[in-house]
Amino acid sequence: MRRLSKEQKEDIARLAAMSDDDIDFSDIPLKLDWSRAEIGKFYRPPKKSVTMRLDEDILDWLKGYGPGYQTRVNLLLRHAMTNSAEPRKDRKKSRRVS
Repeated sequence: MRRLSKEQKEDIARLAAMSDDDIDFSDIPLKLDWSRAEIGKFYRPPKKSVTMRLDEDILDWLKGYGPGYQTRVNLLLRHAMTNSAEPRKDRKKSRRVS
């Protein structure tokens, strides 16, 4: 992101000093119909760094589509999560050894 010019900084300071009543909204139409609004369109869940071990052929396949394989893993897991039944709460946590 480039730095703000002196004029831009002055404009921002001038606008910040204005009260809400001093701002002219007459050129902006009032939006009353929200029926086509998309809920959560710009929401991005927070990310958490993890370490996971993947089979080599799986990793090669993911990387074969180009940069962004970690994002692709996240998308695939999110798809699996949203299209599966809720996990059972009574299931004991176990560690599978392969």
